Order: sequence, then structure tokens, then C-alpha cells
Amino acid sequence: MSRVNDALRRGEGNPLETETTTEPRPSGNGLPADLSPSHDGPGGPRNVRDGPAPRESVPRMSHDNGNLQREILAAAKAVPYRPAPESHLLDLENALETPAEEFRTLRTRLNHLQTLQPLHSVVITSPSPAEGKTFTAVNLAIAQSQLSEHSVLLADFDLRRPVIHNLFQIDRAPGLTDCLQGRCTLAEALRRIEGLSLFVLPAGTPVKNPLEILNTRQAKALFEELPRVFDWAIFDTPPLLFSADANLLATLADATILVVRIGSTTFDNVTRAMQSLCENNVLGIVANGARASELYSKYTYYYSKSE
Repeated sequence: MSRVNDALRRGEGNPLETETTTEPRPSGNGLPADLSPSHDGPGGPRNVRDGPAPRESVPRMSHDNGNLQREILAAAKAVPYRPAPESHLLDLENALETPAEEFRTLRTRLNHLQTLQPLHSVVITSPSPAEGKTFTAVNLAIAQSQLSEHSVLLADFDLRRPVIHNLFQIDRAPGLTDCLQGRCTLAEALRRIEGLSLFVLPAGTPVKNPLEILNTRQAKALFEELPRVFDWAIFDTPPLLFSADANLLATLADATILVVRIGSTTFDNVTRAMQSLCENNVLGIVANGARASELYSKYTYYYSKSE
């Protein structure tokens, strides 16, 4: 329990802990880059008889990072912002909506932390399923992208149960797995959401070994390069207590945010989740599932007075 209390105290100091409203519960139920050994590398010079080098998928930044960034972002396929019904994404037409205020608060705290430390890539995870990690990751990315100066990546690293492509009603492939396996470039795997500075990297073609593909040097290279292309990279990952994927990804990202659901997540699960993470990498905890009335009361009073 002391680890949980320490995390909460760090959240108060940073401060990053916030409550967001829960989504309603349903009733019932490219660019070239050589990732192979270089011609002068440890593998020795490449012999032409070895055949062509594999297709290069993850870009390696040159000295002209600005031009490469613009080329990647410009080459991404544009798609309309068309949330699926009951997806619970932020309503861009209703700026005063209570959940939007909560995510803007979280966005503001993250942007402040970014001025104090290198902070570009954030893993969003939870101890168990159905605690709101995807809901938090997607809406935080949308809130960040509403700041025009920020180019934001939302990547679906939950290769076991990916849903982000369904929420935005886009194709699942090409996506992350296709990029890591050299079947497409990063630019070809991205989707640019029209009207926002938001780029979505869907999960891609299903694979039988998600953990193995995330533990490749291509995946590590991708994590190294993304901060040079995007101001923010937000990753939705599997729950901590149900697979090792999130633990691996947390070691590659700059920070981790743990999502818990009020009235559902147990202290035991929070403790076990914190123990599985590198504590220095945890920014804080987002408490999801607050009752709407608790949040509406404070915002309704303010806006009714200001009007």
C-alpha cells in the first residue's frame, strides 16, 4: 500500500491525478531507413549476392529533422473525424462539455511537466480490463491535438484487443504491426484526422506473438524516433496484470499513466500494478468513473454564474 500512497503523493506534487467521467455502461450484457546492419557495421559489408535489403519501415532521423518530420506528416492519409456511435469521444462542437474540461486539465498538467523534463511519449494502461484506459488515451490525444502547435500521435499498442480503429471508423491495416514487420512505412501506416493535429497509428494486421514483435529492435527504434516527429505520442496498451506488453512498453516510453475505475479497481490490483512498473516512470493515476453529477455541479455553477 505504501507504493500506492507514494504514487498518489507524487501525483499531488506533480500534480497529475484527476477524475474523468466514465463512458456510459451498456445495458445487459514513408520514409527510407535502414534498420539492418550498416555496410560498415558489425555484420561487415553487404554482399550483392545476399540479395536486396529488407524494406525499411521506421525512419531514422538525419540532420535535417524538420524536413523529415514534415514529409512524414504530409504523407499520412487524411481521414474525416467520424467517431463511431457510442464511442464516447469528446464532442468537438461542445467546448464546455464536462468530460472535455477534465481532459483539458490533464492536458495542461502534462504540458507543464513537459517544460520541466523530457516528456514526449506516454503509456496509458490500467491494472485490469474495463477500467477506461482506451477511453482516457483517445480523449487525452484529442484534447492535446486541439492545440494547433502540437502534432499528436495516438498509437494502438494493444495488439491483443485493439479497438482504436473501430472508434475512429478507420481500417485496422496497414498499421503498427505492418510497419514493424517492414510491410509498409511509418507514413503509410498513419492516418491524419482532418480538422485536428492528430495522427492515429492503428494496430495493424493481427499477429500471433504480440510481445515478441514489441521486443524487436524495430520497435525500440520506433520509440526513439517518434518524439522527433511528434510533440506528443500517446500509447494505448494492454492491462498490466493480464500481459507483459505494457510492462515492456513502459520501459521504452518517457512516462506511464495508470487508469483506475472508481468503485471497481481494488487496492490490491493497484498495488500489484505499481509493483510491476518502474516507479520512477509513473507520472500519476487517473481516476475514471466519477458520477456525472459530481462533476456537473462544479462546472454548472461556474458557467451559470459567468453567463
